[in-house]
Amino acid sequence: MFNKIRAAHLNRGDQAEQQALDFLVKQGLRLVERNYRCRRGELDLIMQDRQTLVIVEVRLRRSNQYGGALESITARKQSRIIAATEHYIMSHRINSAIRFDVIAISGDHSLNWIQNAFH
Repeated sequence: MFNKIRAAHLNRGDQAEQQALDFLVKQGLRLVERNYRCRRGELDLIMQDRQTLVIVEVRLRRSNQYGGALESITARKQSRIIAATEHYIMSHRINSAIRFDVIAISGDHSLNWIQNAFH
Protein backbone atom coordinates (compact mmCIF):
# COMPACT_ATOMS: atom_id res chain seq x y z
CA MET A 1 0.00 0.00 0.00
CA PHE A 2 1.05 3.55 -0.51
CA ASN A 3 -0.04 6.90 0.89
CA LYS A 4 -1.56 9.23 -1.61
CA ILE A 5 -0.23 12.75 -1.17
CA ARG A 6 -2.67 15.52 -2.03
CA ALA A 7 -1.57 18.54 -3.98
CA ALA A 8 -1.02 21.63 -1.85
CA HIS A 9 -3.60 23.67 -3.78
CA LEU A 10 -6.28 21.08 -2.91
CA ASN A 11 -5.42 21.35 0.78
CA ARG A 12 -5.60 25.14 0.58
CA GLY A 13 -8.97 24.85 -1.16
CA ASP A 14 -10.28 22.59 1.60
CA GLN A 15 -9.05 25.04 4.24
CA ALA A 16 -10.73 27.94 2.42
CA GLU A 17 -14.03 26.03 2.24
CA GLN A 18 -13.81 25.24 5.94
CA GLN A 19 -13.10 28.91 6.74
CA ALA A 20 -16.12 29.93 4.65
CA LEU A 21 -18.32 27.29 6.28
CA ASP A 22 -17.29 28.35 9.79
CA PHE A 23 -18.03 31.98 8.92
CA LEU A 24 -21.45 31.22 7.44
CA VAL A 25 -22.49 29.06 10.40
CA LYS A 26 -21.58 31.96 12.71
CA GLN A 27 -23.87 34.14 10.56
CA GLY A 28 -26.76 31.76 11.26
CA LEU A 29 -26.76 29.64 8.09
CA ARG A 30 -27.02 25.86 8.31
CA LEU A 31 -25.00 23.42 6.22
CA VAL A 32 -27.12 21.24 3.93
CA GLU A 33 -24.40 19.66 1.79
CA ARG A 34 -20.75 20.13 0.94
CA ASN A 35 -19.02 19.49 -2.40
CA TYR A 36 -22.07 18.29 -4.30
CA ARG A 37 -20.89 16.87 -7.62
CA CYS A 38 -22.81 15.90 -10.72
CA ARG A 39 -21.93 15.72 -14.41
CA ARG A 40 -22.90 19.39 -14.78
CA GLY A 41 -20.44 20.68 -12.20
CA GLU A 42 -19.76 21.05 -8.49
CA LEU A 43 -21.33 23.11 -5.73
CA ASP A 44 -18.92 24.01 -2.94
CA LEU A 45 -21.41 24.65 -0.13
CA ILE A 46 -25.17 24.32 -0.01
CA MET A 47 -26.55 26.21 2.97
CA GLN A 48 -29.96 27.05 4.38
CA ASP A 49 -30.70 30.66 5.36
CA ARG A 50 -34.19 30.61 6.87
CA GLN A 51 -36.47 29.68 3.93
CA THR A 52 -33.78 30.21 1.27
CA LEU A 53 -31.42 27.59 -0.14
CA VAL A 54 -28.04 29.28 -0.58
CA ILE A 55 -25.52 28.00 -3.10
CA VAL A 56 -22.08 29.23 -2.07
CA GLU A 57 -19.08 29.38 -4.38
CA VAL A 58 -15.83 29.65 -2.42
CA ARG A 59 -12.93 31.29 -4.23
CA LEU A 60 -9.39 31.58 -2.91
CA ARG A 61 -6.66 33.68 -4.43
CA ARG A 62 -3.23 33.83 -2.83
CA SER A 63 -2.47 36.97 -4.80
CA ASN A 64 -4.36 39.54 -6.85
CA GLN A 65 -1.62 39.51 -9.48
CA TYR A 66 -3.86 37.80 -12.05
CA GLY A 67 -7.15 39.17 -10.73
CA GLY A 68 -8.87 38.65 -7.44
CA ALA A 69 -11.10 35.84 -6.29
CA LEU A 70 -14.26 37.62 -7.43
CA GLU A 71 -12.95 38.22 -10.93
CA SER A 72 -12.23 34.50 -11.26
CA ILE A 73 -15.96 33.69 -11.39
CA THR A 74 -16.53 34.02 -15.11
CA ALA A 75 -19.84 33.79 -16.94
CA ARG A 76 -18.90 30.21 -17.89
CA LYS A 77 -18.27 29.32 -14.24
CA GLN A 78 -21.59 30.91 -13.25
CA SER A 79 -23.45 28.88 -15.88
CA ARG A 80 -21.86 25.65 -14.58
CA ILE A 81 -22.89 26.52 -11.01
CA ILE A 82 -26.44 27.26 -12.18
CA ALA A 83 -26.58 23.99 -14.16
CA ALA A 84 -25.35 21.97 -11.16
CA THR A 85 -27.90 23.78 -8.98
CA GLU A 86 -30.70 22.86 -11.39
CA HIS A 87 -29.61 19.23 -11.17
CA TYR A 88 -29.53 19.40 -7.36
CA ILE A 89 -32.98 21.02 -7.19
CA MET A 90 -34.54 18.42 -9.50
CA SER A 91 -32.89 15.40 -7.89
CA HIS A 92 -33.76 16.56 -4.36
CA ARG A 93 -37.18 17.98 -5.26
CA ILE A 94 -36.39 21.38 -3.77
CA ASN A 95 -39.14 23.95 -3.88
CA SER A 96 -37.75 27.02 -2.14
CA ALA A 97 -36.10 30.30 -2.97
CA ILE A 98 -32.52 30.01 -4.22
CA ARG A 99 -29.69 32.49 -3.73
CA PHE A 100 -26.18 32.41 -5.17
CA ASP A 101 -23.50 33.77 -2.83
CA VAL A 102 -19.75 34.00 -3.17
CA ILE A 103 -17.16 33.84 -0.43
CA ALA A 104 -13.93 35.39 -1.72
CA ILE A 105 -10.84 34.74 0.39
CA SER A 106 -7.61 36.55 -0.32
CA GLY A 107 -4.06 35.49 0.46
CA ASP A 108 -4.12 37.24 3.84
CA HIS A 109 -7.19 35.11 4.75
CA SER A 110 -9.54 38.10 4.68
CA LEU A 111 -13.02 37.04 3.72
CA ASN A 112 -15.55 38.89 1.60
CA TRP A 113 -19.15 37.56 1.57
CA ILE A 114 -21.18 38.66 -1.44
CA GLN A 115 -24.84 37.77 -1.16
CA ASN A 116 -26.87 37.49 -4.38
CA ALA A 117 -23.65 37.55 -6.35
CA PHE A 118 -25.37 36.42 -9.55
CA HIS A 119 -28.72 35.09 -10.77
